[in-house]
Amino acid sequence: MVSRSYSNLLDLASGNFHSFSREKKRFPRVATVTGVLSELDDDNNSNSVCSDAPSSVTQDRIIIVGNQLPIKSHRNPAGKLSFSWDNDSLLLQLKDGMREDMEVVYIGCLKEQIDAVEQDDVSQRLLENFKCVPAYIPPELFTKYYHGFCKQHLWPLFHYMLPLTPDLGGRFDRSLWQAYLSVNKIFADKVMEVISPDDDFVWVHDYHLMVLPTFLRKRFNRVKLGFFLHSPFPSSEIYRTLPVRNELLRALLNADLIGFHTFDYARHFLSCCSRMLGLSYQSKRGTIGLEYYGRTVSIKILPVGIHISQLQSILNLPETQTKVAELRDQFLDQKVLLGVDDMDIFKGISLKLLAMEQLLTQHPEKRGRVVLVQIANPARGRGKDVQEVQSETEATVKRINEMFGRPGYQPVVLIDTPLQFFERIAYYVIAECCLVTAVRDGMNLIPYEYIICRQGNPKLNETIGLDPSAAKKSMLVVSEFIGCSPSLSGAIRVNPWNIDAVTEAMDYALIVSEAEKQMRHEKHHKYVSTHDVAYWARSFIQDLERACGDHVRKRCWGIGFGLGFRVVALDPSFKKLSIEHIVSAYKRTKNRAILLDYDGTMVQPGSIRTTPSRETIKILNNLSSDPKNIVYLVSGKDRKTLTEWFSSCDDLGLGAEHGYFIRPNDGTNWETSSLVSGFEWKQIAEPVMRLYTETTDGSTIETKETALVWNYQFADPDFGSCQAKELMEHLESVLTNDPVSVKTGQQLVEVKPQGVNKGLVAERLLTTMQEKGKLLDFILCVGDDRSDEDMFEVIMSAKDGPALSPVAEIFACTVGQKPSKAKYYLDDTAEIIRMLDGLAATTNTTTSDQTGSTATVPTKDLF
Repeated sequence: MVSRSYSNLLDLASGNFHSFSREKKRFPRVATVTGVLSELDDDNNSNSVCSDAPSSVTQDRIIIVGNQLPIKSHRNPAGKLSFSWDNDSLLLQLKDGMREDMEVVYIGCLKEQIDAVEQDDVSQRLLENFKCVPAYIPPELFTKYYHGFCKQHLWPLFHYMLPLTPDLGGRFDRSLWQAYLSVNKIFADKVMEVISPDDDFVWVHDYHLMVLPTFLRKRFNRVKLGFFLHSPFPSSEIYRTLPVRNELLRALLNADLIGFHTFDYARHFLSCCSRMLGLSYQSKRGTIGLEYYGRTVSIKILPVGIHISQLQSILNLPETQTKVAELRDQFLDQKVLLGVDDMDIFKGISLKLLAMEQLLTQHPEKRGRVVLVQIANPARGRGKDVQEVQSETEATVKRINEMFGRPGYQPVVLIDTPLQFFERIAYYVIAECCLVTAVRDGMNLIPYEYIICRQGNPKLNETIGLDPSAAKKSMLVVSEFIGCSPSLSGAIRVNPWNIDAVTEAMDYALIVSEAEKQMRHEKHHKYVSTHDVAYWARSFIQDLERACGDHVRKRCWGIGFGLGFRVVALDPSFKKLSIEHIVSAYKRTKNRAILLDYDGTMVQPGSIRTTPSRETIKILNNLSSDPKNIVYLVSGKDRKTLTEWFSSCDDLGLGAEHGYFIRPNDGTNWETSSLVSGFEWKQIAEPVMRLYTETTDGSTIETKETALVWNYQFADPDFGSCQAKELMEHLESVLTNDPVSVKTGQQLVEVKPQGVNKGLVAERLLTTMQEKGKLLDFILCVGDDRSDEDMFEVIMSAKDGPALSPVAEIFACTVGQKPSKAKYYLDDTAEIIRMLDGLAATTNTTTSDQTGSTATVPTKDLF
């Protein structure tokens, strides 16, 4: 299908869409030509793209994008290539969690390098036979991308290793970053070849493709896009050391759903978004969401599972039974402790060996009776660190075996040659306890596999001499720092760096009662068997469908360049306020009301100088001096401050402390709301706030006549947010019988009387004008934050009521493109000032035309 490409954002904003014909989608055979991509360059054909037309495709389709395709390639002696599914690939296994009518297309690299002359033919064969689309990466570029940026920068950093020396990752290399971008761009091009953006879902996997969401969102604003990170996400203190930290965060936020294995990983990501991008998140009905330019980016926390039916089929193989019998005889009268790890620096193999050494030293009775079998899978990376781990492992194993070994007994069996899957399964079956002592690991599914294998089957039970009716048993010792640890509540959790603790855990696992082993196994088996890979995939896709559900109801367009690109998604009726439009309406109306917020509207948010400028005072004077206008400045500030700042604005109405105090003009007294009876509650709230101020560095208390505000703008964002939540709960509990409301705002907690809000000023203005028989035919209301939404709501709900003229022009305008009850927006305070200046200039021109000179307008009696 053809997507709509908009080269002119003004057309998009105004709703002037062009017509396009629909064509049948065809998968090209030609491979993408690679090149070096600059992070600031934009493609000539990468304008914002979105599709509004309903789809004619009834079958759902999902495009799975990963670094490698779930395909094995085989080249026979004659040089001919053949392909088969890689049944061990997670990307293939997750299909079990999808509906039968959902079509799956895979995009990724092949493990084998394909010559250029073969690429076209291979692409066609893989597409026709496997629905796979290979991405061909030149060897030199792939080395920089995978072994360079991914394995040298991202992978160590995500596992908490800082590049302090050349041996630990080395200094940041921008050429490797450019290669990473280029490969992600190639993957994006491959997705473009097959996607029907209105219908297809895209699921991107792991840290190899973290900027891919930006490339896809840039071309298709409404793409249904999920991302799952299979590695840890480090704390903000670690992550912020990455020079391209913001680029990666913003790229991930172009997804609709971001998945993590554990809450810790998600919490670290959210903390990074808060500290580096100033974004806040909220949990609603159990779902965590980040508001990002009108889009809600959902966060999913769900550990991946294993493919149980595949594991059980291996358990049923005759080869497995034979291998189990062989191992039974080999370790007769010995208890086997099992470790299965990749040979890399994060798996903690040496720590496990040291614990085994200490166990045999402290418990001589276990010599000859306990064996540690360590299966060391080949390392996925390469370099000096891998060689050092291998050398240390071999040296430690040799020392232990020489110290405690004897004829017929080898305390540590190191298997560093590749094993077939059924052979590894056989070790699981005969192991008394499985040890996972990784110092950092994204998930690690070894414990899950061990649990299923220990459940066994009748043939294996017979082989190892188990009573078929007896309850199964197993023991796990797992590191606190692996992703599966939180889900294994029956495991013995250890700090792998604490050799004494690991030794004690190993000893306990060997001597614990049979009943406890059975109880722990039953608990683990219940979880692992119900939370398999199908459950994981099904849950993620359901949440992705939910996260993308409102795409068609929102109006989208792209802003920003390069990796700073993001999509603004807003209500279709929400649009930018045209100055020409409002000036035209202003000229033809006679009874006008203008309601203005101050902070963030008339002055830039976060500005050091908060007093009004001469330009602002002049504009307000020009507007308020027009006899056709009623102008109110409504602020949360106290009335003393507003009186001092706007003392030269004689005809300007003021609303202080969110409308509790109202003064129609300089010649009248302040009036107070009748909603509030007293402020005794301050004596309760202020000591509580003072307590939190003393314990939260950078926080302050602002005392107003009607309200108390606890502000943590200059405190640590995470700690301040945590303290604000606790403070809010504390205040709500102690003030439960008082007529006050406790609310949170932008880095603040405020306590104020119930019913007091800026909407009171708007309501009073409308009522007074109606009583005077002057129905307003023009209302402009401008604000920037949550407190101004009350004003917007009042004037928008009055549209069809008796307080306004039937032909009234209503302009509710917020600052910035964000969800709001307002129907219009302007980008920033500078545009607000320009708009008001345009109205003021019209006022001066009209007054001069009517009087022949600038007239002195008498003070207006409004209330």
